[in-house]
Amino acid sequence: MDVPFIFEEVTADFQEVTIQGQLTYRVSDPKRLSSLMNYSLTANGRAFESEDPKKLPQRLINHTQVLTRAALKAHTLKQALSVSNDFVSDLLAELRKSDVINSHGIEVLDLSILAIKPMPETARALEAESREQIMRESDEAIYARRNASVEQERAIRENELNTEIAVEHKKRQIVEAQLDAEKAAQTKRHELDSAKMQARIQLEEQNKSLVALATENARHEADSRAYGISATMKALADTDPRTLQALASTGMNPNQLVALAFKELGERADKIGHLNITPELLRELLTDRS
Repeated sequence: MDVPFIFEEVTADFQEVTIQGQLTYRVSDPKRLSSLMNYSLTANGRAFESEDPKKLPQRLINHTQVLTRAALKAHTLKQALSVSNDFVSDLLAELRKSDVINSHGIEVLDLSILAIKPMPETARALEAESREQIMRESDEAIYARRNASVEQERAIRENELNTEIAVEHKKRQIVEAQLDAEKAAQTKRHELDSAKMQARIQLEEQNKSLVALATENARHEADSRAYGISATMKALADTDPRTLQALASTGMNPNQLVALAFKELGERADKIGHLNITPELLRELLTDRS
C-alpha cells in the first residue's frame, strides 16, 4: 500500500513548515493485524464491516508525523528545507523498528519526503534574503572581477615600467661602457703620446750630447790644426826662402818640404837667424808645386 501524507510541523527555530511525502508498507502478519483490527467482510464480500481498514493508513501517518516532529526539533528552518538523504534514512529506520507498527504486523518498505515548504510569508522572506544574498554575491563577483581587472592592469603597467627601467638601465650601461672604452682609448693615446714625447726627449738629449761632443771635437780639431799651422809657420819662418822655392820647384810634397824645413831649421838655427815669412808667402810655398 502507498499512503501519501501532508502535515504541518514546527522547526527548532519555531517556524512552521509543511511536509509532504509518501509511506509504502505491506501487511507482513495478517493474523496479528486481524487480531487488533476488524477486517471482517460483509455478507456479499464486497466491503468491510467496520472502518478499521480505513483507519490503519491514518495510524501509520500519525506515527510518521510523531517521528518527523521529533526529528525536526533538531533542525532549523533552513536545515529542514535542505534535508538530506540521511534525514530520511534515519526516519525510515525509526519507523521500521517502531513497536507500534511492528505490533500491527506491518512492514514499512519505503519513506519518501517529497517537499518541505515554509509558510508563504516566511518563504517570501527567505526568497528576499536569498535574493539579497545572491545580489550581494553578484556584486562581490563584479567587484572581484573589477578588482582583478585593476590588479591585472596594475601588474601590466608595473611590468611595462619595469621593462622601461630595465631598458634605460641597459642604455645607461651601454653609454657607460662606451665612455669607459673612450676613456681607455684616450688613456692609451695619452700613454702613446707620452711615450713618443719621452722618446723625442731622449732623442733630443742624445742629439744635444752628440752636438756637444761634435762641438768639442771640432774645437779640439781646430786647436790641433791651429797648433799645426803655428808650428809649421814657425818652422818655415827660419828657412831660407830660396831653399823652399828650389825644393818646391823639384815637385817635392809640401809635407816633405815642411819636414826638411824643420830639419834645416834645427841644423842652421844658430847660423841664419830669424826669417820674416808672411802667411801669404807660406800658402804660396805650400801650394805651388811647379
